[in-house]
Amino acid sequence: MFRRLLESVLFPHKKINKTRLNNAINGKTIVVTGASFGIGSELCLLLSHYNVHLVLVARTRSVMEELAQKIEANGSTAAIIAADLYDDEQIEQTINQLLQLERIDYFISNAGKSIMRSLARSLDRYHDITRTNALNYLTPARMILALTPLLAKSKGTVINVSSMIVLLLPAPMWCAYQASKTAFDNWFRGNWAEWKHMGITAKSIYYPLVKTRMIAPNPKYANALAMEADQAAIRICRLIYRNKPAQKPWWGVAPQAASFFGKRLWNKYSYVKVSSKG
Repeated sequence: MFRRLLESVLFPHKKINKTRLNNAINGKTIVVTGASFGIGSELCLLLSHYNVHLVLVARTRSVMEELAQKIEANGSTAAIIAADLYDDEQIEQTINQLLQLERIDYFISNAGKSIMRSLARSLDRYHDITRTNALNYLTPARMILALTPLLAKSKGTVINVSSMIVLLLPAPMWCAYQASKTAFDNWFRGNWAEWKHMGITAKSIYYPLVKTRMIAPNPKYANALAMEADQAAIRICRLIYRNKPAQKPWWGVAPQAASFFGKRLWNKYSYVKVSSKG
């Protein structure tokens, strides 16, 4: 009971202003990566009530086919691009398919990989870094670079689905994940001014822990405080129609301030209790 109460305070339920969202996306083409599960799936279902054309990009075709049926039952249309975004050839094929679209009004970069592993357990796992960096940084950057002319043509919007961890000090056992997400966040925000000059709107959303299949394999998160995936999707919908460049939890400034003012203590003590079993 207390846990639920605390979650309701940390992650209060938000509602969509249906009129404003409809005005923003009615008749638009929206590309969502990582569409098959979690936040991506919930987002597509929410958006499908507003007469949009959704382009679903993910690995699992069978799941996307089921999702597409639900989208069409809600009155929208859907196209599926099944691709492994670790694979260079499939990434290029995905880009070529997206370039065939007449327009892209929203590109929502949601696909990602999470990993938590100690340094001691990572010594022979350099591939953890390359795979995490590929999906969290290099692939979305590659796709957005290729699609920028199409987004400029439609005066579109690109949204980076990110994590609160990129706004904090480096964390033990999260190095590969945090480095990759931070790299893309810096690249993304660094392009805001030039995109604006092209007529493209860029926005970022920074999430706390979210209850998705991404965190399910880690037993440490079984009882962790986390946001529901549908609420995470609602926050993206709200970001779409609100005139603000970024969204983070209402309490997000507190850990940021702690990171800034507590840097010395963090650097001194953060590794003391790190277990090699991470």
